[in-house]
Amino acid sequence: MNADITQKNRLTAQALIDDLSQPVLSHFIDGQNYLRQDSATIANRSPIDGTELNQTAQGTEADVNKASLSSEKAFESWRQWPADRRRDVLHAIADRIEANAESIALIETADTGQPLKFTGKTATRGAENFRYFADLCSRAGDGHSYPTPTHLNYTMREPIGPIGAITPWNMPFMLATWKIAPALAAGCTVVHKPAEWSPLTATLLAKIASEAGLPAGVLNTVQGLGHEAGNALTQDPRIKAIAFVGGTQTGSRIMAQGAASLKRVHFELGGKSPVLVFDDADIDRAVDAVTFMIFSLNGQRCNAGSRLLVQRSIHNQFVERLIQRAEKIRVGNPFNPATEVGPLIHSTQLTKVKEHCANAVQAGATLHCGGVNAVTGDLPAAGNWFAPAIVSGVTPSMDIVQQEVFGPVLTVLPFDDESHALALANDSRYGLSTYLWTGDVGRAHRLARSFQSGMVWVNTEISRNLSTPFGGMKDSGIGRDGGDWSFDFYMETRNVCIALDSHPIPQIGKL
Repeated sequence: MNADITQKNRLTAQALIDDLSQPVLSHFIDGQNYLRQDSATIANRSPIDGTELNQTAQGTEADVNKASLSSEKAFESWRQWPADRRRDVLHAIADRIEANAESIALIETADTGQPLKFTGKTATRGAENFRYFADLCSRAGDGHSYPTPTHLNYTMREPIGPIGAITPWNMPFMLATWKIAPALAAGCTVVHKPAEWSPLTATLLAKIASEAGLPAGVLNTVQGLGHEAGNALTQDPRIKAIAFVGGTQTGSRIMAQGAASLKRVHFELGGKSPVLVFDDADIDRAVDAVTFMIFSLNGQRCNAGSRLLVQRSIHNQFVERLIQRAEKIRVGNPFNPATEVGPLIHSTQLTKVKEHCANAVQAGATLHCGGVNAVTGDLPAAGNWFAPAIVSGVTPSMDIVQQEVFGPVLTVLPFDDESHALALANDSRYGLSTYLWTGDVGRAHRLARSFQSGMVWVNTEISRNLSTPFGGMKDSGIGRDGGDWSFDFYMETRNVCIALDSHPIPQIGKL
């Protein structure tokens, strides 16, 4: 029965992709598909078996220029729209996202290898992003009042202008809405450059927004490679800010590329998030959370809890329980509703993950489970399969501990006490998230204020609240998403100072 459902889902996904591409997945500029006659294309291949899903337009500087001109023109009218009118359009986009939920899930699964178990929630989260920021439209321009006895000071915010959004391949649809929704709510226009490994749902989102009533040019999408289309976008003088989610090295390059035009940047970059488990924690819940936070979404998530730090007194017991859970995770075709881990997105990513594990074992670590050889079942040999892996016997300086693997690989280190745990947790160039499991309330507060990370979750996996600041420290990023934190990036703040005509004005040159 599952085999029939799996095959049906894949055939439906391919039909949706074919309809979207017709026959090349083009750019979406000024409210319509756009493709130059001489445009080169990129083959987009299935993570499941390497077969071609579609051909995607390979954007150039000329394509980016056309998109930025369109966004610049549209900005002058979009910024003037009344807040309630912008709100209604964003809610209409959310409605259409929900109406297309099945298509979004199937296309995202085909494009990324993420199981339907997780992509089935993609539309819900994307729609939630649009609804949340739609309801903030009326207060986006709000400021503060700072009165004194002699002067009134008040601030106001206004949209910064056309912005560039460069989004990653691991959760492409949701992360695109995470950047685009607040920008539109603020009154900005957007040129979106999705990752070349996951181009499909970006075009679908642009078409959904257009059908929902978003004016032409307010959201433009340019497909292509990072070093071509992405580079052109970061250097385009019409683009006032760059919102980027992706790797730390790429973020560094984007900052350098945008320096000439003094672009504002917002980066959510790499992570190597620690999970600390003390012996007074609720062990059952901690095992559930650790397993979920590293192995869900194929381990390809920026804030995956990839560094497990366990108090030595419970280390062996805890690791054994994790191994038992990891070995039971269902690895398989992501179109199968029962699958929990699918293929990694690209053969390049698979090679990277394999090399990290092999190098760790060569350096003396122990691979308890997982890897390529642990994949079972009738799966295509050309797929990017990697079973959930747990690696112990590592040292803090090993590459597998220090570098972002971005796959279903968990490293484990023991700690002795609170100070040792804190030192290990902070021993990283990254500082995105930290997860803490303990029954000691005082310890929770002590450590939470000492972790070098932008976000701390205590006795929970990720609990997403769109009003709270989301972002990292150190090499994990610049800036914060969520609520007014987003508007601070997408908007300029102006201060107005008005005298009450009661203060003495200094006089010079007067006898």
